[in-house]
Amino acid sequence: MTKAFITTVVGSMPKPAWLMEQLPLNTSGKQVHGRGADWQFSGELLKHALDDATRLALHDQENLGIEIVTDGEQRRKSYLTHVTSQLEGFDYKILTKKWTRNGRRLAEVGRCVGPIRRKKPILTEELEFVLSETKAPVKVTLPGPMTVADSIADEHYSSESELAMDVAAALNEEAVDLERKGATVIQFDEPVFSRYPKKVVDWGIEAIDRCVVGLKKAKTAAHICYSYPMPGVPRPIVDSYPVILKALETSKIDQLALEFEASGLAPSLLTLCPTKTVLFGCIDNGTNKIETPEYVADKLLAAASYLSPKQIQAAPDCGLVPLSLDIARLKLKAMVEGAKIARTKVNE
Repeated sequence: MTKAFITTVVGSMPKPAWLMEQLPLNTSGKQVHGRGADWQFSGELLKHALDDATRLALHDQENLGIEIVTDGEQRRKSYLTHVTSQLEGFDYKILTKKWTRNGRRLAEVGRCVGPIRRKKPILTEELEFVLSETKAPVKVTLPGPMTVADSIADEHYSSESELAMDVAAALNEEAVDLERKGATVIQFDEPVFSRYPKKVVDWGIEAIDRCVVGLKKAKTAAHICYSYPMPGVPRPIVDSYPVILKALETSKIDQLALEFEASGLAPSLLTLCPTKTVLFGCIDNGTNKIETPEYVADKLLAAASYLSPKQIQAAPDCGLVPLSLDIARLKLKAMVEGAKIARTKVNE
């Protein structure tokens, strides 16, 4: 795809109420590990329900005009532990408390108790199912190594960066298999980049580059945001993008999925990553207010003042799991219509 303002999503879509009993994201600080939420089914019924929820997420995206789709992360209680709990070396049976996201949140986290290794494929069967259900290009999301390191209590490694590099090696094995199975885009979610710009420079770029070694066909992406808004939890928009984007410009990553809408950051920051494709966040996933197509078009055209329109993809700020299905659909509809308006204007 080479047209201007391709439409996509960052990763998650809301889960249907019939699939999961979902508590608020701020419930007891445990939601990051899937606690505070539970499936409405078990056994064989759960398998069929997860398949149907994935079909629904795909249908919603395609019906609304999303051009690069995901599975909506319907099978995940947590975007992170769905993957990390299947890696050797992590223990989620006995949790411990840790301040994460540079002191933003006290969470109950799993522990690293030994060397991190990938024991078996994690997401390949899920990808095969998605590819059997859609003809659209498919993106698969993985948690990034720095975000994993920040979300775990390390009881084994001598440094956070050493832990992250072993996580990156394990994620790379998964990414290579996902590319082989047919993923069009493989994205590494690194919300903590915005909280630790010095770490990004010191070892974060090295770690995320390790994730993509050997990938030849799939496009690679990194998602950076300021995390989900949570009632009672501070969400400071610190001035870290200038450092982060300069560093990411030197990376091997092809695409950057960036929050711009809720953060209010200036699109002129895009001059710091001139060679990258940018998923420009123009939909706020933290409010029920529906953006208008004209508003989205203006946002995309402003971004196109700094990068080629063909380098800019229309996307939400982050995953849409905090929203209801009805609100998410209306927001994506406005985004797709706004991208069409912007595309028409740049082609005039």
